[in-house]
Amino acid sequence: MIHLVGTYYNTGLSETMTAKTSPPDYDLADRIGLTSPSQVKAIGHPLRTTILGLLHERAATITELASAVERPKSTVAHHVKVLSDAGLVQVVRTRRVRAIEERFYGRTARMFYVAVERTPRGEELPRDFNDFEVAAGESAAAFHDGKLWGFIRHARITEAQASEFWERMAELVNEFERLPRSGETMYGFAVGVYPTDLPTLPARRNRRARTPS
Repeated sequence: MIHLVGTYYNTGLSETMTAKTSPPDYDLADRIGLTSPSQVKAIGHPLRTTILGLLHERAATITELASAVERPKSTVAHHVKVLSDAGLVQVVRTRRVRAIEERFYGRTARMFYVAVERTPRGEELPRDFNDFEVAAGESAAAFHDGKLWGFIRHARITEAQASEFWERMAELVNEFERLPRSGETMYGFAVGVYPTDLPTLPARRNRRARTPS
């Protein structure tokens, strides 16, 4: 489960990042496996996914996040609490402003993935959302403006080969996440491997075919 799509950008969230700094500006784990339905449900909400995406850049307060997503602070605070209760974000530092202590939140990992199909109690973990449906919606304007870079390819391979290729793509995702932040546009990056019901050619016959003269 890798979520790199995002539509919100706020210059205030990037002003402390330099062109040579690899985000974010706090320590976090590389990967954390989701093992409970509440965790998968928490990450499946579009606003919470956007918040997680913003926190890939740097730690931020509720006020900064609310400004970035243009939603009330009370709404953002609620969704941050859901993410915090699920172990997906945490307070990474604080700052005293007059008599108020500001809390800066950060992700607990760069990547979250569903680690099990069922919990120890036999509960089936729910699906979060279809990344490609999100990417399709986000990329519609870019397609209209001729700024969408994309490919779709199909290959008849084994499940083991698909899994191995996915691991290679995950490394590319990790590289994308660590790019220094600059510019004024948030780009989306969507990758995936999936089985299809597209037709395949029949098995090749042993008899050698003649080459036309």
